[in-house]
Amino acid sequence: MSPGPDPTPSAGSIDDPDEVDAIVEAWHRERPDVDVTPMQVLSRVSRLARHVDSVRKAAFAAHGLESWEFDVLAALRRSGEPYALSPGRLVAQTHVTSGTMTNRVDRLATRGLVERQPDPGDRRGVLVQLTGPGREQVDGAIAELMRSEASLLEDLSPAEAEALATALRTLMRPFHTT
Repeated sequence: MSPGPDPTPSAGSIDDPDEVDAIVEAWHRERPDVDVTPMQVLSRVSRLARHVDSVRKAAFAAHGLESWEFDVLAALRRSGEPYALSPGRLVAQTHVTSGTMTNRVDRLATRGLVERQPDPGDRRGVLVQLTGPGREQVDGAIAELMRSEASLLEDLSPAEAEALATALRTLMRPFHTT
């Protein structure tokens, strides 16, 4: 008697085609003169990015945060004690305009998650500082986010995850801005 099919086929094996494989095959058939090889990687990256965005939004929402709020609070939290940065540093780390950052800081300050403090190194300057409640929210959100993101990678071995991170780092190198 045959044991039947393996109930846990390996994810992404060549024997388990996905939607991108079907699209690539169709383009090969319709436009054999065009090399659609990049689509095999980048269409999967694009689809994965949409899924990751959804997982991240859910993790942040579970802690009462929008994605943009997490970005600002996380930049402050990563900065270390006293969890304060100039608005210019926040702009550089979050890749938004100074006007957008002013609006975001105003909204976070209204919620009591950050506060503006005089910059001790520049009498004209100001620092945006994470408050206790802001730290609690971002700490909860990052823990939730890491649990959620780890579940997305659970089908990869540690070596596969490391190899993927290395390949993506190489792919991102031309776009590195900081």
